[in-house]
Amino acid sequence: MTKTIFRDLGSIDYKEAWDYQEELFDEVLKSKQDNADLPAEEKKLSNNYLLFCEHPHVYTIGKSGKEQNMLLNMIQLQAKNATFHKINRGGDITYHGPGQIVGYPILNLETYDMGIKNYIDNLEQAVINCIADYGLEGHRLEGATGVWLDIDKPSVRKICAIGVRVSRWVSMHGFAFNVNTDLDYFGYINPCGFQDKGVTSLKKELGKELDIEEVKHNLKNHIANLFDMTFKND
Repeated sequence: MTKTIFRDLGSIDYKEAWDYQEELFDEVLKSKQDNADLPAEEKKLSNNYLLFCEHPHVYTIGKSGKEQNMLLNMIQLQAKNATFHKINRGGDITYHGPGQIVGYPILNLETYDMGIKNYIDNLEQAVINCIADYGLEGHRLEGATGVWLDIDKPSVRKICAIGVRVSRWVSMHGFAFNVNTDLDYFGYINPCGFQDKGVTSLKKELGKELDIEEVKHNLKNHIANLFDMTFKND
């Protein structure tokens, strides 16, 4: 069982969180390189991290994304109290904002004996298991990462977006899980580049606001179970 440092950063500016991710990424990568010649069991001593946070209104677009999927200009963005960042993850454009659990795992995937596909599958499965706690059935959608509802219906909609970067088997960026999110902000983009699919949240599906701390606790436990992970204090 792998020990991982968990930190809930609360509400934090997107760029500040990104810089912090980069700092931890460099730390994990350096530890991995320093331990490269050690036996496998000793390599597991390097730190891994799981960060949870919420962001003020912000749109981010991955390195392969299309800027035309952002439907507002910069003046309109400012009027919505939103910012915009081009970033170094995969995927197209997405939205982060209050009421959304954003998760950033900074993990040496070799510690978990996990390839990139399995890593993304486990992130998706953690959210699928979490929403099942609330009576919802989540699915994967062929050709699209994330967690979706009603994939066999015209009303197919995404409840969690996933966009990661993995370099030398160390991960960063992660997932955005809509809990009490203001979904109006998704109306100003083509989410993840899709024009024919909707976006939803736990609040919309259940018709009530959720205790986000409870949802965080449940999601954290599902991630720990799937990754065979225990959490430690600094």
